[in-house]
Amino acid sequence: MLPSFFAGLGLGLTLIIAIGAQNLFVLRQGLRREHVLAVAAVCAISDAALIALGVSGLGLALTAIPWLVEVIRWAGALFLLGYGLLAARRALRPSGHALTVAADAASAPGARGPTTVVRTRLAPVLLTCLALTWLNPHVYLDTVFFLGLVASGHGEARWVFAAGAMLGSIVWFFGLAFGARYLSRWLATPRAWRILDALIAVVMIGLAISLVLVP
Repeated sequence: MLPSFFAGLGLGLTLIIAIGAQNLFVLRQGLRREHVLAVAAVCAISDAALIALGVSGLGLALTAIPWLVEVIRWAGALFLLGYGLLAARRALRPSGHALTVAADAASAPGARGPTTVVRTRLAPVLLTCLALTWLNPHVYLDTVFFLGLVASGHGEARWVFAAGAMLGSIVWFFGLAFGARYLSRWLATPRAWRILDALIAVVMIGLAISLVLVP
């Protein structure tokens, strides 16, 4: 059983450790130290649910409903485009507030002036997190279809394989969310956050375009 478990853990980490919409959102929330536990939990639970769907065989069944895949693809593209445009707006026209929320950020190298805390309510953050997860077709390709297909090759140990992949998601999302705080010293100025938002905008809009141009 252990080979299947570690195979799932390795493949799960390989698929999830990449610059993407979901990871950038988790990173941003971690840097802001805002609803970090809730965001990491939502991402890990969502990934676990999607992996379970794939291992149960539902992923193969969904291939018989092509119109559903198309709906998810276009909805995901529109959402990513909207989120990317908002990030671009933040990069081009910052609000004037320092986006760092750490109490010690003002003392970090390059920081200027007092830190202003600008918090977002929990509900919009969680809704955005859910949308970036469940409206992203790439997530379905990785978890429901690909992981489900590989898991089927492990026979009776497929759920052990799935457990390994789920653990990989938990380790990654909680590590990224809570480890992001150590990057705050380099992101203690509004200019640094404008650069981060510009990167987020490029990735989000690029993903949206790829979803439309590459079926």
